[in-house]
Amino acid sequence: MMLLAVLGDERVARSLSPVMHNAALKAHGLEGQYLALKVHPAEVGEAVRGLKALGFAGANVTVPHKEAVLPYLSTLSDLARELLAVNTIVVKDGLLEGHNTDVGGFLAALEGTGQPPKGRAALVVGAGGAARAVVLGLRLAGAARVTVASRRLEQARELCGQLGGQAIIMDDLPQAAGQAEIIVNASAVSTPSESPEMAAMVAGLKLGAGCRLVMDLNYGRRGNFWRALAGRSSAAFLDGLSMLAAQAALSFNLWTGLAATAQEFYAALPVERP
Repeated sequence: MMLLAVLGDERVARSLSPVMHNAALKAHGLEGQYLALKVHPAEVGEAVRGLKALGFAGANVTVPHKEAVLPYLSTLSDLARELLAVNTIVVKDGLLEGHNTDVGGFLAALEGTGQPPKGRAALVVGAGGAARAVVLGLRLAGAARVTVASRRLEQARELCGQLGGQAIIMDDLPQAAGQAEIIVNASAVSTPSESPEMAAMVAGLKLGAGCRLVMDLNYGRRGNFWRALAGRSSAAFLDGLSMLAAQAALSFNLWTGLAATAQEFYAALPVERP
């Protein structure tokens, strides 16, 4: 019996990961179960150590625990070490391996749009953990220029100092958006109810003729102003479901050694898609 899980805070109850992974386990003829586990920040260490003690094969890690799990892992992959964030734990030979499939999931989702970042100017909105994976992915994929916009300029400068790119304050977003060929929202905000201020700013953006893609890492948001921005600018729009499915497939491959595809995980999602 293969036991798998996703570790998160109270938001983990809304995770789509159990639906995708349980469908994949069944499709590949594996007896097992994938659970959503709420973990208090003060109990992250106990939860990670408990994976091995309880016989789990591995786990995904979501906000806010991607950095907090680091001290409790035996080894880190190169990507996890560079990002200082783990979203996949593999229990192998008594060790706890930390991996990060965010970069691979992001790049796979981009590849599916037919809009590769190589040689293009990219704008990333937000400078948190999700933005780190996006910036590194864009850099690895050969983006000509990566600009990171944040309300906290120092946070953006720290990110760019570590991973590359140019940091700007959110007030400079209009000018940067007009020059971008790919825009990625890596912040937690996508609707007016979440931030009327950001909604008003995005409503006033004018994208250049060279902008081909607006991607929002969030999903399932009604009234998404990033989608509206793409629509009035003749750019393609992509929400976070494709990245979520690609991340899931990469994690599943690490746990099982099987070549599951992002497409089969995406097909298992019980949500309205763009």
